[in-house]
Amino acid sequence: MEDSKKEKKPPYNIKEKNEKQAAYRSLIRAELADELFDKILNLVVAEKKYRDPEFSAKELAKELNTNTRYISAVINSRFKMNFSCLLNEYRIKEAQHKLTDKRFQGLTIEEIGKMVGFANRQSFYASFYRVVGETPNNYRRKHTIIK
Repeated sequence: MEDSKKEKKPPYNIKEKNEKQAAYRSLIRAELADELFDKILNLVVAEKKYRDPEFSAKELAKELNTNTRYISAVINSRFKMNFSCLLNEYRIKEAQHKLTDKRFQGLTIEEIGKMVGFANRQSFYASFYRVVGETPNNYRRKHTIIK
């Protein structure tokens, strides 16, 4: 049997992230970047805007009275990821908690995905697998403590 046939393919089509350099990222002042970073953390994390499947970089920029290029520059330089990856990271963290919390035991995987901000089952499963390395079902099974 060939080596390529022995390798197990991941269940989702996950592409490798390409690093891109954009000139405008180096043009943002450090003070402004720090200020935007704090405001982004406040809105996205503290106010849990990531739970809104319709929340966009454009909306975030509007709420912070800036433009999407500055938002993108700050997220890329400070978080080392793009806007959608940032939202998905926080969605997955919350999903991991809910998948193992007894209070959410009666909810389906899809219901939990919607609660944390994913628009559909497929995007939830693909993002979860990309971040955690296993499906939400496997994660729940492995990490739920039966008493």
